[in-house]
Amino acid sequence: MKKVTVRFSALAMLLSFSFLSFGALSAVGNTLVSTSPISGSTVSVSPTNVTITGQLPLLADAVDANVITVKDPNGDRVDDGTISISDLSASVGLKTLVVTGMYKVTYSLLSDGDVPLEGDFSFKYLAPSNIAPVEPSAEPTQEQSPASSSWATNVFVILLLIGAVIVTIGLSLYARKLFNEK
Repeated sequence: MKKVTVRFSALAMLLSFSFLSFGALSAVGNTLVSTSPISGSTVSVSPTNVTITGQLPLLADAVDANVITVKDPNGDRVDDGTISISDLSASVGLKTLVVTGMYKVTYSLLSDGDVPLEGDFSFKYLAPSNIAPVEPSAEPTQEQSPASSSWATNVFVILLLIGAVIVTIGLSLYARKLFNEK
């Protein structure tokens, strides 16, 4: 009778541990892994998009439910509204940034059977003081001469090859001697 009780207790403990660990795994949910630009970073080149990467695959077919907005320091939206989902990452395109200051990114992303990954982060953009187009110059570039090998390099490489052949012959003779002694 004791064996049945011990087995039943062990089975009950195993089942409850399984249910508890399954519940803990499903409660973890989707969490933020990385952002681009990095949260809190300062960038001096206007990014073309903002990317948010989560821990679980995102739902690509829930385009209307996934939201990423980027606002400039004045509170105006600077994202173009086109969200693209690729497995764990979601990206939104940006208009060219022109105002220096903190940009706030707010997001809500859905993954399969999980609560939305929601949050926000900021990054700082330092606009260049003068935005001027670069005019191409009509000056021809200098031609580069091809690299040539020197006589000393050729002699050095040949001596290395001869040395390697001598070492190989010496090792094979030594191995033959050891093999014949046995």
